Amino acid sequence: MIKILLIDDHIGVAQGTKAILEKNKGMDVTILSCGKEAIDHLKAHSYDLILLDLYMPDLNGLELSKLILQDNPEEKIVIYTGFDIAAHFNLLVNAGVSGFVSKASTEEQMVKALESIIQGETIIPICLFKQLRRTEANTMLLDADEEDVRDITLNEREQEILAGVAEGMTNRELSAKLLISQRAVEYILTGVFSKLGVKSRTEALIKAKRYSLISLKTIQH
Repeated sequence: MIKILLIDDHIGVAQGTKAILEKNKGMDVTILSCGKEAIDHLKAHSYDLILLDLYMPDLNGLELSKLILQDNPEEKIVIYTGFDIAAHFNLLVNAGVSGFVSKASTEEQMVKALESIIQGETIIPICLFKQLRRTEANTMLLDADEEDVRDITLNEREQEILAGVAEGMTNRELSAKLLISQRAVEYILTGVFSKLGVKSRTEALIKAKRYSLISLKTIQH
């Protein structure tokens, strides 16, 4: 029996995926909806494969992959997403993930991909493979930029602040919403700018979204 841990905060999607995979009698799927919960859960349970949503509000897929692989470098992690991940590809590979599966995959494609990864192969969807065709110069520039942000993570409060900024909220409005002082908001934003190596709110949002440091889903709320 192949034991799979599926981590996705979209419960309906997760339940549908579980039903699809468990139609294959050789697969047993456990669902968790919270990245932080998964860290504790994995201390007491083991799986053959972890199927991980890229965009989640508490810990995004990149952050969670790093934390899981830090404790168990041999863990097989598959990024499971409906979003374009070409901009994050190098960061995810450097983190140690084993492959990528699109939420738009057919049942047959998904099952075959996961079985192949469990057997030690790395899976990249053809659509993503084509997106990765770049000129050597562009690749060098992207790699240099990624080197700067590879080890950066934003905590929950920093993500909340950036989500508010994305909605056009002022420091005063953020202060009222989060029940903290305006000075605290300014202090947190200054820290985020420093982490990302930027000088403005717009630059911070562009870089945070590009490298999946903040959930696009959270921003859209």
